[in-house]
Amino acid sequence: MRKEYLFIGLLLLISIAGLIDVISDYSQNASTSHLLFESALILLSLAGTIFLVIEIFRHRRNNQVLEGRLEVAKMDLLVTRSRLKQAGEAYRQLIYDQLKAWEVSDSEREVAMLLLKGLSFKEIAEIRQTQEKTVRQQASALYKKAGVAGRHEFSAYFFEDLL
Repeated sequence: MRKEYLFIGLLLLISIAGLIDVISDYSQNASTSHLLFESALILLSLAGTIFLVIEIFRHRRNNQVLEGRLEVAKMDLLVTRSRLKQAGEAYRQLIYDQLKAWEVSDSEREVAMLLLKGLSFKEIAEIRQTQEKTVRQQASALYKKAGVAGRHEFSAYFFEDLL
């Protein structure tokens, strides 16, 4: 915005200087064409000043509208995030309830949740600070209790209806 004010000031300064020059030239009986030319320059600089002032106000008004829309969008985003968090917590509870119905152990439940997040057996073993073989055994026990053939069927059981 400071550039616009600088240009407004510059154009006003040019207009004032031109007006002083026209008055001086008029008192010295300058030619009509010269006075008309300088008067046209003054009018152009005043028109530029008016244009810049109008544009500044228009931009301010547009910025206020955009800031209002941004605030509405931020509020919508907060509401959406809150709803997603609630939905995620509710869905996580449904998964826990199903795992409980299958009578999985705490370790198998932890492996199940990490499998559903898409982690590999190796990654799960690192997180749980255990052997990959142990994770595979827990996963096999989990699949058996769930009545599925493997990891993909297990994940599909929980995610198929979401897609």
